[in-house]
Amino acid sequence: MLRGYVLHTRPYRDNRVIVNLLVEGQGRVDALARLGGKKHSIRSILQPFQPLIFVISGSGGLKNLTQIEAASPAVPLAGNTLYAGLYLNELLIRCLTVEHQADSIFYQYHQTLLSMVLGLKEQYLRYFELSLLQELGIMPSLERDPLDNPISGEGFYRLLPDSGFVPVFPTVFTQHKFFQGSLLSALANRCLSDEHLLVAKKLMRQLLMGVLGSKPLYSRALFKQRQTNISP
Repeated sequence: MLRGYVLHTRPYRDNRVIVNLLVEGQGRVDALARLGGKKHSIRSILQPFQPLIFVISGSGGLKNLTQIEAASPAVPLAGNTLYAGLYLNELLIRCLTVEHQADSIFYQYHQTLLSMVLGLKEQYLRYFELSLLQELGIMPSLERDPLDNPISGEGFYRLLPDSGFVPVFPTVFTQHKFFQGSLLSALANRCLSDEHLLVAKKLMRQLLMGVLGSKPLYSRALFKQRQTNISP
């Protein structure tokens, strides 16, 4: 049997739903599942953040999902952590296709959910975004520039989508337009400090835009409605 998480479900017909899954060792899988009758319905466990075990069968883009069981209690997310979890799910649905076998992202997702149980730190979101971009093969090097020179912590860099982080020599009035090498190194080593967070969010949004396009994320709108200080 396989392990995985539900990212999203939507009604289909005949008491069935289409389920977007993140599956260990496979990545995103879309499948049809039958909910069952009232006494034996699986609706209560076919929910986001509930670790599941199941069987997937069939060919083509839409598989069959059967023998669905809870693998352990649901990851208890609430408040800001719940909205952050929804953000992770929406990112995965928007960025991963069923053709892309994102083998390693399942572990990163699972660990991020568990880390958020004790409270949301914005760093968790940035590290997950980094892992996702690396999985997709579109994350530029945070350690070396396009000429293979080491990124300097004291230097400033401009992001060129097709090249990577190119060194620049800004004036004191234009430094805010570029990314400092110390930020890039902290992100690479997953040790962002609080002072990095605002610029790190700006950087990751810029990198994700190439995958997400201009369509806004619903989960970001939910964060804004809560008027929280932490947002994706």
